[in-house]
Amino acid sequence: MTAGPLFLGFDVGTQSTKALVVDTTTGGTVARAQHPHAFVEGLPTGHIEQHPEQWWDAVAATAREVLQHVDRTRIAGIGVSGQQHGAVVLDGSGAVVRPAKLWCDTATAAEARELSARTGRAVPTGFTASKLLWLARHEGRSWAAVQRVLLPHDFINLRLTGEASMEFGDASGTGFFAPEQRRFDPAAMAAIDPRLSSMLPALRPVGELAGRLSKTAAERTGLPAGIPVAPGGGDNMMSAIGSGATRAGVVVVSLGTSGTIFTRTERCVVDPKGSIAPFCSSDGAWLPLLCVMNLTGVSEEVKLLTGLSHAELSKLAADVPTGCAGLLWLPFLVGERVPDLPLATGTLLGLRPGLLRAGHLYRAALEGTSLNLGAGLDRLRGLGLQIAEVRVTGGASQNPLWRQILANVFDVPVRPLLEAESAALGAALQAAWCVRRLAGEKNLGTDAVAAPFVRLGAETRPDAALRSQHDSLRSRFDTEVARQHPESR
Repeated sequence: MTAGPLFLGFDVGTQSTKALVVDTTTGGTVARAQHPHAFVEGLPTGHIEQHPEQWWDAVAATAREVLQHVDRTRIAGIGVSGQQHGAVVLDGSGAVVRPAKLWCDTATAAEARELSARTGRAVPTGFTASKLLWLARHEGRSWAAVQRVLLPHDFINLRLTGEASMEFGDASGTGFFAPEQRRFDPAAMAAIDPRLSSMLPALRPVGELAGRLSKTAAERTGLPAGIPVAPGGGDNMMSAIGSGATRAGVVVVSLGTSGTIFTRTERCVVDPKGSIAPFCSSDGAWLPLLCVMNLTGVSEEVKLLTGLSHAELSKLAADVPTGCAGLLWLPFLVGERVPDLPLATGTLLGLRPGLLRAGHLYRAALEGTSLNLGAGLDRLRGLGLQIAEVRVTGGASQNPLWRQILANVFDVPVRPLLEAESAALGAALQAAWCVRRLAGEKNLGTDAVAAPFVRLGAETRPDAALRSQHDSLRSRFDTEVARQHPESR
């Protein structure tokens, strides 16, 4: 049998860049690699930044690593997923002016509130818009040097192709984009700086390439020049493709540093409260999405405190009853986006003798973060979305205890995706979709491309015997959030 084409997906995340090579003929993953990132050290509380050039270094490193396992001449397309909302600012020569403020940077809370009031559009603290206004006000010299504004995945596309562009999905998370009309919002841009509209690249139509791999990028990555580079998208948009949220009715929860819940719709879903972001998908539809800033980082703190592994902690936590004997963790360690508490800190409630033990703390971390996600899922239900099952992805999705807690909190069955790196997979599959469309399959949908790769693990059903306990726990969580943080009401 003739060897078929391979497609390479990168996911430029917060902690690392991951690369995945898939074979669309066999429906399998044939190579993968990972390279870590570092944060800028020594910044004040709330400021979280990374150097964009280290993302490019990581992309080059992972590309060269996967090429040790595959025939480079078979790579037929590249796609890039990137952490959303980061502000990459370049000067006229394309050099980075300053490190990128990330999605989890909460130093711009005042600017976010101001933009929300001035534009009439909910601008969460994590969105790009508030970062740009902050930069203009606090680092005027740097802002004066800025000629180009990009998102993280756009920056990698620029380094790969030499061409600057944006696409609807990631652009819809900036705070100066109108998802309903799929266009930049002139009034929102002007509220930041009248120059902003001239700093943004053109929006690519759905499915159109970002460009082709340049000679310079080919030399850096080891890949052949001229390979098609798909438009890519934000990590949530790419995860939607990689997890099969390419048709209505599939609800996905991504368990990473942040936690997200999203589903595909054929209409723009606008939440009057602003809790659910009305994002566009990266394949022509919409992706209403909830994002919480605190997820695996909370349980990771318990791991660091105790020196135990997640497996060891999960075993201990499984022996702790639901509700942790009254120990409740409001898990807002780095502030929070939903509820809108950018300056909040975490709170442990119900402390009594015997509860500051590893298993209790770990279970409280899993329950607290899951309860916050559950409030978001209820908001999606309140907007009319029917939820019969939830797919979970991300590294934490492989934890059986966490899946059971989620099933109980959500009150629907939960199934893990066997490929946890759904964003890198989605980027590779989007590349395959674009290349096939270029070859003449104009009516091809992403669902047809993704379906052979979306494999689900065993179902975890809600424990009916614990229904009343979880209802009480959810009620207590909501009450305590309102009590401890009255500004969230």
